[in-house]
Amino acid sequence: MRHVFFVGDELVAGQGDPKALGWTGRVAARTLPLAPDLAFHSLAVPGETTGELTSRWDEEALRRLGADGAPGAPKHVLFAIGRHDIHRRVSATMTRLNLANAIDRAHALGFTVMLAGPPPGREEDNARIAELAALCEDAAARRTVPYIDMYGPLARHDQWLTDMATGRDSLPLQAGYGLMAWLVLHSSWHDWLGLEQPEL
Repeated sequence: MRHVFFVGDELVAGQGDPKALGWTGRVAARTLPLAPDLAFHSLAVPGETTGELTSRWDEEALRRLGADGAPGAPKHVLFAIGRHDIHRRVSATMTRLNLANAIDRAHALGFTVMLAGPPPGREEDNARIAELAALCEDAAARRTVPYIDMYGPLARHDQWLTDMATGRDSLPLQAGYGLMAWLVLHSSWHDWLGLEQPEL
């Protein structure tokens, strides 16, 4: 059994999605037929910052691997960074440190790591979210881990903007989560898992 962990905030939980799948459920559903040995785990805490994510993800993941930590079993973790560092005024320096610590801890525990940046939110927040996304991309590059840009492709996407205008609390609806899943599936996702790229 190979384990894949999605770690993040309410966007990882799929809050606001009428189908209750979110982007993680859609990605898992498209991936499982290619690799039935994968076990997906969503570790979501709504409203958390990168510091809070860094302080809790490893214990939660290791508990799900069992008492022996699944030695030798391939382990993957995708850190999906939300927007709460912006909302709660976390400094860029602290965000950078938190991301480095999360990635380094994952590597030390034998996880293969991927990082996804935050998607756009409210129009008045988007300049700062873009800066956070750039910081995430830089952190991934410094640690040589794959990065998924959720901001750039969605910032001017009509369906995403409609979801932001229609949904509550800057949460996407069904179409928005579908777009996020599309971005993951068309990233280096399959290579990261050691799978052949399917015809999507």
